[in-house]
Amino acid sequence: MAAAAPLAGVEPKTLEKKPIKFSNLLHYQGLIPWAWIEASTKGAVLLFVASEAEYYAKSFGASDFVGGISGGMAGGVAQAYATMGFCTCMKTVEITKHKIAAKGVKPPSTFTTFMDIYRKEGIRGINKGVNAVAIRQTTNWGSRFGLSRLAEQGIRRVTGKDEGQKLSGWEKVLASGLGGGLSAWNQPIEVIRVEMQSKKDDPNRPKKMTVGNTARYIYGSNGLKGLYRGVTPRIGLGVWQTICMVALGDM
Repeated sequence: MAAAAPLAGVEPKTLEKKPIKFSNLLHYQGLIPWAWIEASTKGAVLLFVASEAEYYAKSFGASDFVGGISGGMAGGVAQAYATMGFCTCMKTVEITKHKIAAKGVKPPSTFTTFMDIYRKEGIRGINKGVNAVAIRQTTNWGSRFGLSRLAEQGIRRVTGKDEGQKLSGWEKVLASGLGGGLSAWNQPIEVIRVEMQSKKDDPNRPKKMTVGNTARYIYGSNGLKGLYRGVTPRIGLGVWQTICMVALGDM
């Protein structure tokens, strides 16, 4: 049987290969190399310092809750100053560079930008906002470890387990999930850190940005809602990171 002829005036469909939009790649700005460097180092720093600090805190008679807070805070500070300061600064620079490209100007490469900042501002320049990062990390991991240990105590009471008795895997995950989600109370510190490291032009921004005047600028521009911008994904991130670093770190 002969194949049916195409209808007159109707063109056959052709497959069209759609190009990848540059806007779809913006979610990955700052990934290479800064996020890679940060991700490959900050976990090791946190686990080593936090476990040592928690051990010594407990050896001086601290409870699980206080020991967890102490370990998390020490690990968070170590993370910030050892590896995260310059990485988060350069990631923010990369993310905000597309605004230059939107004006028709070709933005400089990653390492050109890094060296320009270093030549002009030195170590302080590439670690801009590191104090805000340190405050964020010490409150992050102090809260995550401490609240996770507190949740573990609550789970022991509910399940009738003795103090110090080992929890099951899912109980550890549940406790860490609760601790990680509740630790997002410090989202304003993260918003302040991003604003301090941002390269955007705004005549109302303070020329020399500190944690205090940046907080006032954000609050004056967007109110309390501005300080808690992005808190929902931050809760999800906190849950995931705490399960990985606290629950799985204990197993």
